[in-house]
Amino acid sequence: MDSSQSRCCSFSSVSRTHPRPSGVTMDGFSISGSKSTQKHTLSQKRKTLPFHFSMGSHLSPWPTHASGQTILQKRKPCSSDDYQRRSGSWQQPLSTAKPRYLEQLENYLRKELLLLDLGTDNSQELRLQPYREIFEFFIEDFKTYKPLLSSIKNAYEVMLAHQREKIRALEPLKAKLVTVNEGCNEKILAMRAEERNELSMLKTEKMHLLKLIDKKNEEKISLQSEPPPHQVTKLRKNLAEEYLHYLTERDARKILIADLNELRYQREDMTLAQSPEVWGEDPVMLTLALKMARQDLTRAQMELNTMKANFGDVVPRRDFEMQEKTNKDLQEQLDGLKADYEEVRKEHELLLQLHMNTLKERDQFLSELHEIQRTSTPRPDWTKCEDVVAGGPERWQMLAEGKNSDQLVDILLEEIGEGLLREKDFFPGLGFGESIPAFLRFEGPVQNKKPTKKDVVSLLKDVWKERLAGDKKEKFPDFFFSFLERRFGPRDAIAWAYTLFENIKLFRSNEVMSQFYAVLMGKRKESVYINQKELLAYLLKEMTNADSQNEGLITMEQFSTILKNTFPLKKGEHIQELMEIGGWHPNSSNADLLNYRSLFMEDEEGHSEPFVQKLWEQYMDEKDEYLQELKQELGMELRDEVTVYKMRVALMNIDPSLDKQTLRAYLSQAFQLLPSELPEEGNEKEHSIATGLKTAMEQLQAADIKRMGPREQEPAN
Repeated sequence: MDSSQSRCCSFSSVSRTHPRPSGVTMDGFSISGSKSTQKHTLSQKRKTLPFHFSMGSHLSPWPTHASGQTILQKRKPCSSDDYQRRSGSWQQPLSTAKPRYLEQLENYLRKELLLLDLGTDNSQELRLQPYREIFEFFIEDFKTYKPLLSSIKNAYEVMLAHQREKIRALEPLKAKLVTVNEGCNEKILAMRAEERNELSMLKTEKMHLLKLIDKKNEEKISLQSEPPPHQVTKLRKNLAEEYLHYLTERDARKILIADLNELRYQREDMTLAQSPEVWGEDPVMLTLALKMARQDLTRAQMELNTMKANFGDVVPRRDFEMQEKTNKDLQEQLDGLKADYEEVRKEHELLLQLHMNTLKERDQFLSELHEIQRTSTPRPDWTKCEDVVAGGPERWQMLAEGKNSDQLVDILLEEIGEGLLREKDFFPGLGFGESIPAFLRFEGPVQNKKPTKKDVVSLLKDVWKERLAGDKKEKFPDFFFSFLERRFGPRDAIAWAYTLFENIKLFRSNEVMSQFYAVLMGKRKESVYINQKELLAYLLKEMTNADSQNEGLITMEQFSTILKNTFPLKKGEHIQELMEIGGWHPNSSNADLLNYRSLFMEDEEGHSEPFVQKLWEQYMDEKDEYLQELKQELGMELRDEVTVYKMRVALMNIDPSLDKQTLRAYLSQAFQLLPSELPEEGNEKEHSIATGLKTAMEQLQAADIKRMGPREQEPAN
């Protein structure tokens, strides 16, 4: 019989020999025991727990009969059938009630856990204490397994103590780890800040280097481009002068060295002559010196003979260089004459072409004159309008002063149209067609708000004021309608749009209305109006700066100086016209005073002073003259197509002072392309991108285009 069977037999024998109440085992079974073992003394903190007694002094099958039966079936029999009969009684079903001892232990454990204060740091240690006491109860109650259970408990206690010591030893390391972590984080942050600063400095240095590279590239391009002939001539002349200067210096240096050598030899001879006792004392030295002098004389004579033999027929270098310089000068003069001849030939051809065009225009004008003379009607008597126009003769004389017949017709039409416009209560809506401007798209009748000229001009000035204060990202017609919506609300915005449109379309003689109409309909860029206003503001600022007494007065000399500095390209007669409008006359002196503020005044209906009107007329005349020169330079008809290359060359020919940015802006406006879409100079695409000359001229006429410098630059003195 093996050891397991012997243990089973001894256990059954004990249970048969002692049919007394049993205590609870580790597996939840009850074993038989004497009355002396039915009570156990616990620690002072716990109460005495009653025991659970099993039925019939047998092992308890709790918690279920099936589980207990299964456990018994897995045991090996201790002996033969007699043991199986005796153990059969254990397999009978017993009560499934929980043992009282187990319930008492659970109640005790629950009560102790409730009494614990788990809010402290050592809550887990306190929580472990009730379980330790329960385990001690088991050890005390199970005498048979007490050594094993005690060793298990001691092993766990030793391990727990070891773990506590290890934790206690690691706590300083944890604090040190936290400190090291914080230090590392601070170092990382400092390194990142330093990297950001260094990166910022590197970016700044990069931008500076890029700007330097761009500047050097521009200098390289400017140096690589062909310079004007007069600059080449001047540079060559300066080079020749410098070369001649250095050549003279070299010869003078050689002569000076020769003179110095001669003076040194003379001084040595004088020294020898004054102290003969030195040589007289040593005749060997005199003999040796004489011998060396003779050798030097022989060597010099041989070199002189060799030089005469080799260079007897050679021209001196100075003469050669002078002849070469003369030859270069003559060659440069010849090249200059050839260039002048080519330029004169081109001018002659241009003059011939201009002469032919002039003859054609003369014939055309003559034909028109004959046709006008044949079909013309008598000049109208404009005094008849005095009784028709509101305000009588005085107002008509004021309106007709300085106007030609065409302008008088416009004024008369405005007066008639103003009366008709006042009589209208509604405007017919223009619909939603694509050709209709966005701010006029409406179906049905639209109310006429009937504002006065003063109200219309004031409203248009408010539009410009808000436009100049904004970012100008929105198109001008859309901005105009948005302004009306903000000012009058969405309901009345369309009515005010129609009313203002009809007024500015009618009153063409009013500067504010006519310019606003041109910008609104896309016939003129808004930059034209903005730059004109900025020019007037600049003029007023310059005159104010010249007015040291702040009295609103400056002298005629100051007025002339400001005009010439502001308009360096204006002709003398144009400057004189502006001064005459300002009050200057031939008999005036430079000390005469001018009330400059009155030149920029404007009435309630938007009519400016003659000085501002003359500035605008001169600007338009100068633009027309500039575009006419461009057309003549192109030598094309309006129906022909012009390429980007031809337009670029023509613009640079008539205006050599154009910088690259302005030139690209003019080309972008003429061909309706973005600056980024324009091909670079020298690109083959310049010859493929083309548009009608008439369209290009119309686009340039609408833009703010003007001359940037004289057509032919004066050569530098």
